[in-house]
Amino acid sequence: MLAMITDKENAPHYFWGEKCDNWVLADTDGLSVKYESMPYGTKEKLHYHLNAQQYFFILKGSATFYIEDQKVVLSQQQGLLINPGMKHFIANETDQKLDFLVISQPSTNNDRIIINDNEQ
Repeated sequence: MLAMITDKENAPHYFWGEKCDNWVLADTDGLSVKYESMPYGTKEKLHYHLNAQQYFFILKGSATFYIEDQKVVLSQQQGLLINPGMKHFIANETDQKLDFLVISQPSTNNDRIIINDNEQ
């Protein structure tokens, strides 16, 4: 197969959570690359992955990660690796939009265990 250029215009798109965007830039059994955008004040559910490790890279804005019992704040142009089995979620606790890449190896398809809704 020839190389295929992907971007937000031609990548499959879906919404998750509270109007958060996801563009699937690459998705194979061994690798997933997604561009995601979160409006201010949104968060995902606390979860973990049995097999996948995930690397998050912040493109625009600031992200707050809750990983196990730790709170980690990343600014744009910073990244973070989350290993399999680590309970985590990302939140946008600012008043600005958050854009980031999430790279998962292997893919997180059928590998997401929700713990709770972590409502505050």
